[in-house]
Amino acid sequence: MDLSKCRYIVVEGPIGAGKTSLARELAGALHADPLFEQPEDNPFLARFYEDRARFALPTQLTFLFQRVDQLRSLAQLDLFRRPTVADFLFDKDPLFARLNLTDDEYALYEKIYSHLKPQVPAPDLVVYLQAPVPVLVERVQRRGSDYERAVEESYLARVADTYTRFFYQYDGAPLMIVNSERLNFVDNPGHFALLLERIASMRGRREFFNLGQSA
Repeated sequence: MDLSKCRYIVVEGPIGAGKTSLARELAGALHADPLFEQPEDNPFLARFYEDRARFALPTQLTFLFQRVDQLRSLAQLDLFRRPTVADFLFDKDPLFARLNLTDDEYALYEKIYSHLKPQVPAPDLVVYLQAPVPVLVERVQRRGSDYERAVEESYLARVADTYTRFFYQYDGAPLMIVNSERLNFVDNPGHFALLLERIASMRGRREFFNLGQSA
């Protein structure tokens, strides 16, 4: 795969997988514009982690509209626009909705999502970061925000499992699945270089990168 021809790249993964850090590194290496989730602009998020049942719907809809606003401009063909690297995949948005909303709430959410989805472009490449749940928990405890550190391990496990099931069937773009357990893209340039090399050598629409035990 020729990364120089990718106009829109997405890095995804559950909380603690390292998606924002990798997206930032990719944007810098590719001279691309970074596009990050903005949880600090969601007034319901902290309250969601305290009372999921009560605040799940406003939290989800706020993120949904926020992501559409961020991505809508990418759907316009502009040959002079710099590439974009995002740390969220719009197609993943319903995962959290299905995980946290009641059936009636999800039915409402799904109608809104279906109406907005045509405004959002498909990415040229998705990099999906995986890590075992204990690793995710340790990373969230070490560097997460105050409300993220309050997330129970059982909830993180459900989120990680939901991601796994989703990406097992995902075919919306070429997909590189990365085991991030032993990777440090920020502090180890060699790890980042290996990933870029692996992406550049992609020949199929779904490939895997695992550094292995010896690294």
